[in-house]
Amino acid sequence: MTNKTYKPISLKVSGMTCSNCALGVRKQLEKEGFTNVDVNFTSGDVRFETTDESLAGTAKTKIEELGYKVQDTDSTAEPKKGLSMIEKKFWFSFVLTVPLVVAMFLPFDFLHNDIFQLILTVPVFTVGVLHFGTSAFRSLRAGYTNMDVLIFLGSTAAFIYSLTGTIYQLGHQYMFYETSASIITIVLLGNMLEQRSVKKTTGAIDELARMQKSTAKRIIFDHSRGQESIEEVDTELIQPGEAVLVNTGDAIPVDGQIYWGHGSIDESMISGESLPVDKQTDDKVIGGTILVSGNIKVKATATGKDTVLSQIIELVKNAQRDKPKMQNLADKISSIFVPVVVALAVLTVLGWFFVAGLDFKVSLMRGIAVLVIACPCALGLAIPTAVVVGLGRTAKNGILIKGGSIFDKFPVIDKIIFDKTGTLTSGNFVIKRFQTFDESRETVEEIVYSLEKHSSHPIAQAIVSQLNVLKMVDLDSIEEEKGLGIKATDKDGNTYVAGSYKVASHLTGDDTHNVYVLMNDKLIGWLDIEDEVKAGAKEAISFFKKRNIEPILLSGDRESRCAEIAAELGIEKVYAEKLPHEKYQIIEDLSAKHKVAMVGDGINDAPALSKAFLGISMSDATQVAVKSAEVILLKGNLQLLKNAFAMTRVTQRTIKENLFWAFFYNVMAIPLAIIGLLTPMVAAFAMVVSDIIVVFNSIRLKRRRLR
Repeated sequence: MTNKTYKPISLKVSGMTCSNCALGVRKQLEKEGFTNVDVNFTSGDVRFETTDESLAGTAKTKIEELGYKVQDTDSTAEPKKGLSMIEKKFWFSFVLTVPLVVAMFLPFDFLHNDIFQLILTVPVFTVGVLHFGTSAFRSLRAGYTNMDVLIFLGSTAAFIYSLTGTIYQLGHQYMFYETSASIITIVLLGNMLEQRSVKKTTGAIDELARMQKSTAKRIIFDHSRGQESIEEVDTELIQPGEAVLVNTGDAIPVDGQIYWGHGSIDESMISGESLPVDKQTDDKVIGGTILVSGNIKVKATATGKDTVLSQIIELVKNAQRDKPKMQNLADKISSIFVPVVVALAVLTVLGWFFVAGLDFKVSLMRGIAVLVIACPCALGLAIPTAVVVGLGRTAKNGILIKGGSIFDKFPVIDKIIFDKTGTLTSGNFVIKRFQTFDESRETVEEIVYSLEKHSSHPIAQAIVSQLNVLKMVDLDSIEEEKGLGIKATDKDGNTYVAGSYKVASHLTGDDTHNVYVLMNDKLIGWLDIEDEVKAGAKEAISFFKKRNIEPILLSGDRESRCAEIAAELGIEKVYAEKLPHEKYQIIEDLSAKHKVAMVGDGINDAPALSKAFLGISMSDATQVAVKSAEVILLKGNLQLLKNAFAMTRVTQRTIKENLFWAFFYNVMAIPLAIIGLLTPMVAAFAMVVSDIIVVFNSIRLKRRRLR
């Protein structure tokens, strides 16, 4: 028995405008036997796997049969500027629909003229046929019924009913052109908002790629002369074993090992640790991290796709590809509801005409009554109206939500994972502890201040900004050694040192502090520099624990600090000292059995944010973290996390209520329409009432109490 090897295939497809388009392509490819199909209608990316690469041609054919165009994957055409096609369709329909809706409230005769309303409705209905009708036809060809089948059916039923009334001059009670136009316009608005929301989530990989250094200062050795020269080249030309020069402020272009110099490196994008790390000869460095201070020469050990940053980019791509797909409840209902309604309408016409012997016009009116009473316009409004109101309310409360599917995801999570630095803590360095030995605190503070004011190291700057020192030590000579600290002497010959554990390793075995202070080679004090816990963090943790949602701390910071933060906030489960790929793996393992939300910031969190069932980021986080997440907490305020959860939950409840009301009157009234107890006029009125109930319930969401 031979194992089949699945090969990934990528295509670029144009012409997709909404999630239903993507759903149609996915269903068609799955029907042809392709696996792991992923379709992104915004970017036009279509990915799938097959055991036979030659079948890629079949996939192209099937996609183009659905009405889309398969492009060259190497195409570099710039995106078109101006309004998108879906935006043009919406605004065109909106302008023509407004007079139809206004006619319901104003007494002007020309607004109520059936010919005038027909003239306005025909262009909108044509747009609806071309947009929703085409999508509905494609879905039927693929063997399923999507939401657009319902929208097309509803708008068509209302239009035909009104057109029949106009042709037979049945009076104003048969004029429901505004219903047909409103259905099309409102759902186009929903499609437009969906398109805009999804576009905001597609930039994460681009942001990561920008972090990769494009040029490097390659060191050229001239062994005959014993000299070296520097040339600036494209990073892609650097090979393992070659050397590069990195100066203060530069991004390190490759993964490698320092063979000369020392410096302070910001590795927060990888480790999540906010404090820069001192590096010296033989220490390893990671491409994309920033040399905050110092100068180093690095021998490359990994370049291009083999670097840690490139691997993070690949993790994000994979996470976005296999993200869980939320199947819209309305689509599930429509797969059964639409065929049943159409069958009932046809049977009603045939039954009354052939069996009961009624006039065909009467039989047709009863069949149309069934379609009208079963018209899914309320269903078409049920989700978009609630989502729009929910998005508006969350935005006003400082929460950015990317797409309506979040209202399905957030309320069902059972675990919520927090990064530490920048998420639970502020990233602002403070002196947490200041311990002195044999000297007064005032004296030690004066020494520390006098030394650290001569350093540009971030820890030194944090110390200087927080010490309120009036008197300074008169230092005679000052020397800063990268990776160690600052040494100085005064005019009396006293020596002072403030630095890392290395300067005090011969005096103490305690290596847990950030800064050690020595006077005449005697330990006189130490400082702990930490970032403070964010306001509202403890309340947020307690909020989720009360709702049986387990909080978990996942960080690249050292274990002792993570344990301390967890104890302070009431978090019982902690994963510390984890690198990006380890965070990704933890999220993946937990996601196998749980609905996991990840709250983080920083590039090192991007893969985990994308892999999680729900990614949540802070607005003051890095752009890549923001674009990898689906929920953004503006102002970086964790208090908003509680509001976001409560808001999505109440919105989800509103959507379910809307769906109930959208179908309740159908289920109750369809039998009455079949037996002729409901005229088309009454059925249409009931349909409008259902619309009003749904819209009113959605508007009520603006003021519903959050719990």
